[in-house]
Amino acid sequence: MSVFTIILIVFVAFLAGMEGVLDQWQFHQPLVACTLIGLVSGYLEAGIILGGTLQMMALGWANVGAAVAPDAALASVASAILMVIALIGGSDQGTAISTAIAVAVPLSVAGLFLTMIVRTIAIPIVHIMDGAAARADYTALDVWSIIAICLQGIRIAIPAAALCFIPSEAVMGALNMMPAWLNEGMTIGGGMVAAVGYAMVINMMATKEVWPFFALGFCLAAISQLTLIALGVIGISLALIYLGLKEVAKSGAGAAGSGDPLGDILDDYE
Repeated sequence: MSVFTIILIVFVAFLAGMEGVLDQWQFHQPLVACTLIGLVSGYLEAGIILGGTLQMMALGWANVGAAVAPDAALASVASAILMVIALIGGSDQGTAISTAIAVAVPLSVAGLFLTMIVRTIAIPIVHIMDGAAARADYTALDVWSIIAICLQGIRIAIPAAALCFIPSEAVMGALNMMPAWLNEGMTIGGGMVAAVGYAMVINMMATKEVWPFFALGFCLAAISQLTLIALGVIGISLALIYLGLKEVAKSGAGAAGSGDPLGDILDDYE
């Protein structure tokens, strides 16, 4: 990799780390991070495929109470870099992507450890900002808030920079040492990852109101003549129709009253 490419990759990693906390522009999402790294490295198609697969897995990741979701930013950036290094070394696209998917989950767990370190470091910064707020020093508040969020970016940028200097020969040597059964298992597992993530989303969203839409979607997806754009348009149209009918139902329920809300409430107590 050239120096300019490494700088761009580290910059994308820095943005992904910050967005893991800010959650504004979604740079930490696998589809965005992997696509950008694929773009700056010259492997856009492979980056999109990897990002799309990891995104399906990350759909079911969410913070629930004290349980923190795996770190999507580090998983996306690190797996994309390893994929690019493998492709530079001469690996075929399928093997490189399946290997990157296999290492994504362990990397996401490792990212949680880095997150805990950075948030521990940020605790004194909070106390410093408390003192600045007591002094009404708004400039110091701005500066320390920027420093705190930049620490999250550095959390991803440093591992990304380290991975960029791994020789492609070393990655290819590791891939060539893998037995055939392991490569096949990683390929199958990569396909199952997307299904597991989507199943987790369905498990959270499944209600009697949306099951008909799930069934209709699977039936439409089986029609080979329909493109992804056509399926997307159909899905948006059905969602708009559903929302419109829902508003009409609410309006009809409200029209059943007498027009006097206070009188309706009093009537309920009679």
